[in-house]
Amino acid sequence: MDAHTRKVYVPMTETGFYILYCLQQPNHGYGVVQTVERLTDGELRLAPGTMYGSLSKMEKDGVIRFVREEEKRKIYEITELGREVLSLEMRRIRRLYQTVGEEN
Repeated sequence: MDAHTRKVYVPMTETGFYILYCLQQPNHGYGVVQTVERLTDGELRLAPGTMYGSLSKMEKDGVIRFVREEEKRKIYEITELGREVLSLEMRRIRRLYQTVGEEN
């Protein structure tokens, strides 16, 4: 992982985290929006501008890739670099959770 990727994605925004998490299986932007809403019980709703801006940037940065188009929807999936970034973030979140849990 290069310095740019580490600087931009570690730690991640909540939006970035959920996008990478959801794209472990190929999906389109609207599908990610729906999945995030379901996973967060409606607490996080990704606006279209945020979603598509993030997808574009993440594709440019190489953490996701375009797979194909289905019914005018672009399908994306996480790349190996994206998996590495997601794994780092998941370890960070687990460490935070563990630290807070030890205090209670």
